Amino acid sequence: MTTTTALFALGVLIVGSVVIGLVMKAREGRARQVSSHAGEDPDTVGATQWGEHATLLQFSTEFCTRCPGVSRTLAAIADREPGVVHIDVDLTHRADLAKHFQILQTPTTLILDSDGVVRTRLGGTVARASVERELQQVARAQHVYI
Repeated sequence: MTTTTALFALGVLIVGSVVIGLVMKAREGRARQVSSHAGEDPDTVGATQWGEHATLLQFSTEFCTRCPGVSRTLAAIADREPGVVHIDVDLTHRADLAKHFQILQTPTTLILDSDGVVRTRLGGTVARASVERELQQVARAQHVYI
């Protein structure tokens, strides 16, 4: 392999890595609608009940550096919105829950309606406005206004 070929290959790898990184960064925190039809049992995650209107179900791990910030954001939203609760589940020793909810990264936040049906999935760091917008959609679907 010549020096020119090696430099070209290295350049292609660098550009490819940058493009993949930018795409992943753009997708982080973006809400995805979920078409779940079965309600989850709150006991699955160690809760007694879901929120009266919605539940912000956050999955974290002990070593996640972004999880505490997301937890503070979600807790503040839940404190401000009546009928909305925030539940933070540590997956460090609960691989069964990671598999059940198909969690591939932390933090991951699921927004559940009052029946425990997953309506929205957010991966990575979340923006307050995005979560509030998704809560409004869940409320409209249930004919509840929060």
